Amino acid sequence: MVRRQIEARGIRDKAVLEAMQEVPRHLFVPEKVRSKSYDDRPLPIGLGQTISQPYIVAFMTELLQLEPDHRIFELGTGSGYQAAVASRIVKDVFTVEIYEELAVSAAQRLAELGYDNVHVKGGDGYYGWDEKAPFDAIIVTAAADHIPPPLIKQLRPGGRLIIPLGGPFSVQQLVLVEKGTDGSTKERSIIPVRFVPLLGH
Repeated sequence: MVRRQIEARGIRDKAVLEAMQEVPRHLFVPEKVRSKSYDDRPLPIGLGQTISQPYIVAFMTELLQLEPDHRIFELGTGSGYQAAVASRIVKDVFTVEIYEELAVSAAQRLAELGYDNVHVKGGDGYYGWDEKAPFDAIIVTAAADHIPPPLIKQLRPGGRLIIPLGGPFSVQQLVLVEKGTDGSTKERSIIPVRFVPLLGH
C-alpha cells in the first residue's frame, strides 16, 4: 500500500511513510470490509462516517509538516486511524468525535493497540479542545462550509491547519491555513476532495 499508493503519488516525508507502514489499517475498519482495508479508497465505518483513503491520510499528514515535539488537534476521530498515524510522529494527539459511540470505540481501540499519546473525547469538535490549546497543527477530517474560528484561535502562531471546505454535494477543496507569528492567517487551496459533512455547532 505505502509503495504503490502513497510513495508512487509523491509523498516524500519519511516520518509519514514510516507511520503509514507501521499502523495496521485493517484494525481500524469493521470486519465486514476488512478485506478491502488496503484498497485505495475510503471505507464505511458506521453511522454514515468513513475512514479516508490511505493516500489522503498521508497527504494531509504531510501537509502539516509535523515534528516530534508537536501537540496536535484532530476534529473527527472516526475509527481513530488518522490519529494513530499522526501519533507515530508527534508528542500528543487530541481528538474529538461528535458520535459518542465512535469516540468510545476509537478510544478503546487506540488504547488496546498501545497508542497512549492519543487522547479522545466525545463532543463537538467545532469548538476544539480549549483547555489543551494551543496546538502546533490541526487536522479536520470532515467538510465544513467555513473554517471554525475556535480552531484558528487555538492554533499556535507558526502552526498549520488542514480542512476540507465545501458542501456535501459540491466540489470540496482541501485548504491549508498557515498562521503567522503575528496571528494573521493565509489560506491556500490544495486539491479537490470528497469528505463527509462536518456535524454539530
